[in-house]
Formats: sequence, C-alpha cells, structure tokens
Amino acid sequence: MTLATALPGETVQITMNPVTEPFWEAAKDKRLVAPQCSQCGTFRLPPTPYCPECQSTEVTWTELSGEAEVYSFAVVHGFPGLPDVTLVPVVVDLPDAPGARLISNIIDIDPDDVTIGMKLRVDFHPITDGWMLPVFRAASN
Repeated sequence: MTLATALPGETVQITMNPVTEPFWEAAKDKRLVAPQCSQCGTFRLPPTPYCPECQSTEVTWTELSGEAEVYSFAVVHGFPGLPDVTLVPVVVDLPDAPGARLISNIIDIDPDDVTIGMKLRVDFHPITDGWMLPVFRAASN
C-alpha cells in the first residue's frame, strides 16, 4: 500500500501579494484562516481583493477550526521528476466558512480510502523559505 503524501517541501514555492499575505502568515503559525467580507459576511477562498457578493474591499481574516470535508478529489500516481510520489489533491468544504472551498492535498492515507464527504483535519507541511502549506489528514473518530 502506498500512502498519499505532499510534494517534497523544497519543490513548493508560493507567490504572495497583499491580498494573500494574511493567509500565508497565518499558515506559517499553523493557523488556518479565511477572508470574510466585513460588509456582508461572505467568505472567499482563494482570497480576492473585493467581495464577489457586494464588491466591498473591506475584509476580516477569520481563524477557522481546521475541520473540513472532501468535496472532490483526484489520485495522481507520479509527478514530473518524482515518479514514486502518490498525491491526492482535494477540494475541501470548510464548515466554519460557508461557501468557501480550499484546494489542498490529503496526506498519510491510502488513496483507496478517500471518499466524498470524508471528514478531514488541517495540518501544515513545511515548504521553501520557512513557509507552511495547509494540508489535510483524515479526522480521528
């Protein structure tokens, strides 16, 4: 059995701008956050400079519990230059940020055990330049 993993940290680089910086700074502290419109309360991931509902530029960064649920996933056997890597890219629903979805990876699980609706918990994987990448693991029962 081959367990799903994240890409080796040194192969992952992020690009940051003022709109996304609070997300990455929180991840560096092992916290998962989502931008929430200060005017209408809409959550938005990925972060955008304005609210898609009311177009406000005012935002509050809300700390989330780290709980998630599989909305969609794929299984990738091999990656360019890393033929033995098995990845499970996932789109997750975040119950404490209604309407927001995050794209990430599920790690340390047999890909055959991943199902739509599966409960997950956030974890953080070190990547280049001291940053942390939010990834997910199956939630403990």
